[in-house]
Amino acid sequence: MTQPEGFSCIGLINPKSPENVGAIMRAAGCYGVASVFYTGTRYDRAKQFVTDTKRVSDHIPLIGVERLQDVLPLGCVPVAVEMVEGAVELPRYRHPRRAFYIFGSEDEQLAKTREIREWCRDVVYIPTIGCMNLAASVNVVLYDRLAKGNRMQE
Repeated sequence: MTQPEGFSCIGLINPKSPENVGAIMRAAGCYGVASVFYTGTRYDRAKQFVTDTKRVSDHIPLIGVERLQDVLPLGCVPVAVEMVEGAVELPRYRHPRRAFYIFGSEDEQLAKTREIREWCRDVVYIPTIGCMNLAASVNVVLYDRLAKGNRMQE
């Protein structure tokens, strides 16, 4: 598989655990993510325990911000990843060439953050029988983007 044209960034809303952030950073390295942003303070209080075993954060920026809307990378389409009514099933979704994927924390759905969903042009969901953990969800979305390669939106 070849890396798709364009680039992607990840936005995390108040991530709950440093273990998840470490696993997300590892996924970011595997799938060529340009940068990872996060809001909230829970990660800041525990980040010394990050499980970024490949030390991806030495090469891909991991940046704490007040609001993700304030750091939308130039030309990126904000895409909320959440199982809500009206969301597009991930297997049918055509990823934008430049995407900013927004994920909620495991204990607070984006559905509760209406402002985020209204700000995002697209809302997608991963069809599953039960809930996935945050890092697993990031991996699935990034793999789907890679697997679809050049079948992206203009």
